[in-house]
Amino acid sequence: MPTEALLDRFLRDLAPLRPLALWAHGSLAGGDYQEGRSDLDLIAVVPGPLGPRQALRVARTHRALRAEPLAARLHCSYLTPATTGDPGRSHLTWAHDSLLRRPVTPVTRRELHDFGRVLHGEAPAALLPPVPDRQLTGFVVRDQRDYWRPAVDRRRRWRQDAWVDLGLLTFARATVTLREGRLISKKEALDELPRLGAPAEVVQDVARRRYGDPAPRDGAWTERRAGLTRGYLGPAIDALVARYG
Repeated sequence: MPTEALLDRFLRDLAPLRPLALWAHGSLAGGDYQEGRSDLDLIAVVPGPLGPRQALRVARTHRALRAEPLAARLHCSYLTPATTGDPGRSHLTWAHDSLLRRPVTPVTRRELHDFGRVLHGEAPAALLPPVPDRQLTGFVVRDQRDYWRPAVDRRRRWRQDAWVDLGLLTFARATVTLREGRLISKKEALDELPRLGAPAEVVQDVARRRYGDPAPRDGAWTERRAGLTRGYLGPAIDALVARYG
């Protein structure tokens, strides 16, 4: 499989950084991976420190993969044993063909503990502090309230497939986490959306694009889909935050 070949190449190329561990989370670990459609979400733990020289090496490692199939979908955050404890801390990350800094969230951390895939070295439990339930649910509420709810009011972005998909699926996953204390895959979230009252034709559209062979849709549908999604998500997020916030 191209995915496994890319992961093998990436791990070999990481050798100069002496990785203590390389883990997969997200769909690659959770059983919902769609080759060519899903991202490859990875976490590397290296001895550190990660100064400018090491950051340059990380960038060169990823840029050397550009000719590999699926390389554009490979995202990796870099932690050190001294920096794993704070879920609010930003870490060196390669994503979207550039270096940036972002946190490894409590959701990602819980995924790693619950079903993370070990690609190399130590298991997450050996290097990553556990995620208390209160920390997980607090983050989920804040994410819905402070990120997704304001985003609903930004009309133009909801013409894009990615915003519709992520907005709806993240809401369904957040609902189950807050209601039942567990994490679910995107496929399970898609199955949950009709029970949560999401617009049926939008859910079907998401399913076709993620798991089928979608027919092209015109601009009128894109606008209608955006309106349906925003009209559903705004009140739904408000109700979720009111109940659990």
